[in-house]
Amino acid sequence: MPTIAKPYGDVMRRVIPTMLVAAILLDIVYWTLWFADRDSIASLHTQAYYDFENAFPLADLWLGVACLAALVTFVRRQPAALFWLLAAGAAGLYLGCMDLLYDLEHGIFGEGGGGAFELFIVVLTWAFSLTALIWSWRHRAELLSGEVR
Repeated sequence: MPTIAKPYGDVMRRVIPTMLVAAILLDIVYWTLWFADRDSIASLHTQAYYDFENAFPLADLWLGVACLAALVTFVRRQPAALFWLLAAGAAGLYLGCMDLLYDLEHGIFGEGGGGAFELFIVVLTWAFSLTALIWSWRHRAELLSGEVR
């Protein structure tokens, strides 16, 4: 008789909440540093770059809210986890696209340590977003049924 896999899989059952907590913490740390000492994390030191980054706090707040709601509903095994995981993934992908295009258009990835940090943020954002979107869609039936084991 074939073995039936546990819903979500053992590994992803731990990865998803960890990923959401990490996204929330990174969001908080980034914006705390940006408003406390932006020169410590700014990739460029131009007014245009500051203006660009200053357009993100509200969108990142939405991403953080979506991640928090995804975390709470996932841990509580509520069907709304599907919605919130998709919302978090979509918000992250949108923000990642904006960051990537700006960075490419302005040559930020070639700006030493600041450019490497920006590249890290973009790659991390895309990895988080695509994982949340693809995984949650593939497991939508389990999420909607609340069958997290």
